[in-house]
Amino acid sequence: MLKLSVIVPFHNVRPYVSEALRSLRANARPDYEFVFVDDCSDDGTGEVVAEALGGLGAPARVVRHEVNSSIGTARNSGLAATRGEWLTFLDGDDWLAPGYLTRLVADAERLGVDFLRVDHVRCTARARSLYRAPIGRRGVVLDPRALILPAERSTSVDYPYSWAGLYHRRLLERGLLDFPEGLHTAEDRPWIWRLHREAESCAAVNTLGYFYRRGVGSSLTQIGDVRQLDFLPAFDQVVAETAADPEAAALLPKAVRTYCAIIAHHLGRVEHFQPSVARELRTRSAAALRRLPQDVLTAALASMDVERAGLIRRLRRRPAAGVAA
Repeated sequence: MLKLSVIVPFHNVRPYVSEALRSLRANARPDYEFVFVDDCSDDGTGEVVAEALGGLGAPARVVRHEVNSSIGTARNSGLAATRGEWLTFLDGDDWLAPGYLTRLVADAERLGVDFLRVDHVRCTARARSLYRAPIGRRGVVLDPRALILPAERSTSVDYPYSWAGLYHRRLLERGLLDFPEGLHTAEDRPWIWRLHREAESCAAVNTLGYFYRRGVGSSLTQIGDVRQLDFLPAFDQVVAETAADPEAAALLPKAVRTYCAIIAHHLGRVEHFQPSVARELRTRSAAALRRLPQDVLTAALASMDVERAGLIRRLRRRPAAGVAA
């Protein structure tokens, strides 16, 4: 078995993919593999990747989608094609520091955990900033479930980036690494919650080497269309699965409070959406609030800051017929 598989989904990132390829070459070993997933690119990205395959210094191949799908679906296609003992992800417009992957695998094998979480560097134009995983204890084995709470603070489930970590193949075999199909945003929210509820061990380490590119024009975070609203079904799934957990009474307040915080975040930047999408955001968010357990929702709002809680309370008070209109 190969030691490591790196899954690289991409769609129309030609201006950036060469940097990703160079960084993979600087991390390559014969016992690694690079699995590229071309999610129906039409800007020449696929041709750039195809030309580079033979010179990456590790086994590499491309899985091609005939129809553009979603980032979660692309990652699932990559997962299905892997052969490595350890698995990780690299988005096609990001890049890695030289030797980063070898250091990460050494950390995971030293600790013997199901998965690792790491910090990353956010890059916007020439600006660089360190973004830390909200896990205080580093380099020790931890219980993933214990990292979900407390509800009122940022915790490990609020750091959902799949590329900020390393995952043992046994998690894939248990069905814990697959992403929800068809979600264009927030696909990693149900994923990170399931991982923390059901995996047996994890650790956070200070190994740094993932560079996350912000402000890419084709990124959905820069486009205010209806795909941005996929956070709603994503968090519906988080709440439904958490409600079915044996420790639902303890965990649901965190899930509901986070859902409310994300709704409030989008309401606070509603001017970035197309007008029709802004109306749909309000309509669907109000319906989502009605679906939540109302006692848990009331308690969650009492723990939030005045501004965000006020946004949610106003939306909550609107009658269903009025919201639909």
